[in-house]
Amino acid sequence: MEVLPPAPEPPVEMPPARTVNVPGHGEMFLRDTGDTEPARPVVMLLHGWIANADLNWYGAYGDLARAGYRVLAPDHRGHGRGLRPLVRFRLADCAADAAALLRTLGVAPAIVVGYSMGGAIAQLIARDHPDVISGLVLSGTAQHWQEPQVRRVWRSMGAFGLMLSLSPRGTWRAGFRRLGLPRTPETAWLQSELLRNSARDVADAGRELGRFDSRPWLRAAVRVPSAVVVTTRDEAVPPRKQRELAAALGARVFEAPIRHIVLVPEKYNPALLEALAAVRTAHEVKAA
Repeated sequence: MEVLPPAPEPPVEMPPARTVNVPGHGEMFLRDTGDTEPARPVVMLLHGWIANADLNWYGAYGDLARAGYRVLAPDHRGHGRGLRPLVRFRLADCAADAAALLRTLGVAPAIVVGYSMGGAIAQLIARDHPDVISGLVLSGTAQHWQEPQVRRVWRSMGAFGLMLSLSPRGTWRAGFRRLGLPRTPETAWLQSELLRNSARDVADAGRELGRFDSRPWLRAAVRVPSAVVVTTRDEAVPPRKQRELAAALGARVFEAPIRHIVLVPEKYNPALLEALAAVRTAHEVKAA
């Protein structure tokens, strides 16, 4: 067995971290590749459920920055280093946080990329805060999770939150074993990042996803160019549901042959970069 370091370190060098005071929302944690070239297009990356910005996107930061984008990646409420408000977790509040952050930084409108739960949040940004978004890229996500078998899973979130509250390390270790993940320095870092989450907020976020349904309003709400990166080996959000989302949006589809949990950079990033380029070009044509 490999000897683990005393303090888990990330597997790659992360972009600089910032704490941004967003009026009416609080101090928000943000990864930001910087504004040394103000003309660079801005991309905001929204992470998925249980993850944080670094867990979701660490494999993509470098390729996006090298492609010429300014990358912003915040942690959502109750996840990672995200806000810890005294109210219950709501996806709409996460959307308002992200929109207010873009306005505070003075970089709106930006391309918004949402993965999994971040895709639901991105859809809400397009609906509720259209002034901050110039393009939309959704991935590993859907319009809804209303199927009976899925809803049964979401209803178990109270028990999951209790397990995390009582034994967070044990719960995550058991989850890693079920996934067959070996005990290595990288998985030690992954587990240490998961321990930053609020158990209550993670459970509430699961229940929120179970209630989310954008079918009644999505087509009318999204008025910007959009694309969907389908994770074709996804066991959590079936590719069928991702393609239904793309059809509802009239969005271009790009494919990445990966599962839901790990965004393998060499398989995922090319599709993400193609999607971003397509959305950016469509926006420029529309604005001309």
